[in-house]
Amino acid sequence: MRRNELTKRALACMFSATMATMMLAGCGGSGTTDGTQTTGETETTDGSGTSTDASGSTDTASSGDGTVIRLYRCTYNTGSVDEDEVQAVEDAINARLAELGATYTIDIHDIMNGEYGDKANMALAGGEVDLLWTANWWATIGTNDLYNSNAAYDLTDLLPGTTLWDSMPEWFWESARYDGKDMFVPVYKEGAEGYMIKMLDSNVEAIGEDPEAIVKAIEGESDTYSRLKALEPYLQEALDAGIKYPFIFANTPMFYRFYLDKYDFVDNSLMSQIGVDQETNELVNTLQTDEYLEYCTLIAEWGEKGYINVDDEIGGVVTTQTAQTQDWLFNWWTAVPNNEESEGRDGNQAEHFAQVTQNWGRSTTTLGSCFAVSAQSSPEVAAACVDFLGYLYTDNTVANLYTYGIEGTDYVLTDGLVDRTAGTATYNHSPWESTSVKAVTLEVGEPSDKVELYDTFNNGASGTVANGFRFDHSSVDAQYSACVNLFTEYGNSLEMGAYGSDQVADIIAEYQQKLDDAGYQDVLAEAQKQYEAWKAAN
Repeated sequence: MRRNELTKRALACMFSATMATMMLAGCGGSGTTDGTQTTGETETTDGSGTSTDASGSTDTASSGDGTVIRLYRCTYNTGSVDEDEVQAVEDAINARLAELGATYTIDIHDIMNGEYGDKANMALAGGEVDLLWTANWWATIGTNDLYNSNAAYDLTDLLPGTTLWDSMPEWFWESARYDGKDMFVPVYKEGAEGYMIKMLDSNVEAIGEDPEAIVKAIEGESDTYSRLKALEPYLQEALDAGIKYPFIFANTPMFYRFYLDKYDFVDNSLMSQIGVDQETNELVNTLQTDEYLEYCTLIAEWGEKGYINVDDEIGGVVTTQTAQTQDWLFNWWTAVPNNEESEGRDGNQAEHFAQVTQNWGRSTTTLGSCFAVSAQSSPEVAAACVDFLGYLYTDNTVANLYTYGIEGTDYVLTDGLVDRTAGTATYNHSPWESTSVKAVTLEVGEPSDKVELYDTFNNGASGTVANGFRFDHSSVDAQYSACVNLFTEYGNSLEMGAYGSDQVADIIAEYQQKLDDAGYQDVLAEAQKQYEAWKAAN
């Protein structure tokens, strides 16, 4: 272990066991679906948080003199982990928790992102972690992986009425659920998903147009196809003016993003291949819809006319860095509470934004950053994790320590704002993977109304009809993987304009045949069966 366990227990001795006893008595959650707490065939738990294997040895996250939460988190912002500074942060958080009346302590393990998946998985398998950070996009330690392997604790009965529960809107919790269960705790940040067109103001002016007028023209249309078509006069003007890239995709397929108002694409890895029709509430093959044909045909026409440079897009010449140049007019943008963030990413160039889709609460958005409690945790430890996250999401001192580190060492306060450029930043995390946006002190350069912007953005979102549904493809895994690979071969090219507009229908048919040969219909049928069962239960 990184630090001597005796030191940890000595620190735990400083706190009373009263709260731990109360949590144990009132806890109704478990790590299994039948109400029992299991840690494997050769282990049992006695309710104290101690697991005993067949040889009689023990591995514990708690003792009679206090509970220790072993916490694993991924670090992105530093080149290495400074263990001494992690220890200093941990000590400061535990001192604050004691002031707040907590009877547990935390044991923080910062792990570099390149090693995190393997080390977190090993810790889970060995029963060495109680609380860990994860996300739906992680390939090996993601929310689907944890849920499908029964590695996450069911917190459903522990959350209601807690500080943690009250810290976020109920729809936020609903979007994060698996089969109606609260298995994960989302980090409260932007929780909705929507897509926009952004435009470079300098080039809008160069073609003699008004950005506000273009925004009005786009948003005045009634659906995605019409909004994209509304760009065409300006795309032609950009081409005539010699602007190198009238529209840039950065080799990003956009059907399953731009058509969110029509379909909830319930599996990001399958991209455009399946979705739930938001009008009929039926899971369908979206490749065979009129919308897919019209979209791919439109993009093919843009390629033919020179509005997009297909070779540069597919060849990787056009990247996200292209937006930092003055070579483009239009680009796509994922809506966020403060869209002006895009300008900072794009070389501090002035931009305008036009909404293409509504902002939606979806199953795949709120879990972009979240916490999980290990299913091997005792009820006492699980309840302590919920209590700690409640403080992390609401107490400014805990949130700042956990995110930014020690004031005066890792950062300084400048006019009441966090300035990380003036500190050593040896401990350095971002709010998006740490805590609620409401809990931390704002950083230099952030808008003063940031919290209000996030609340407005999140509370203004609509929930999709499939919000909360998760597709478990384990029974058709081979077919699923083959379909994912075929998107790279066919779907990406279709959605990037790689074919002539008169070829699109035939290529879609060829694509569908390849998918069917690979087992697509099995995947579709399984997804439909699961969705019908989910609807019946919800």
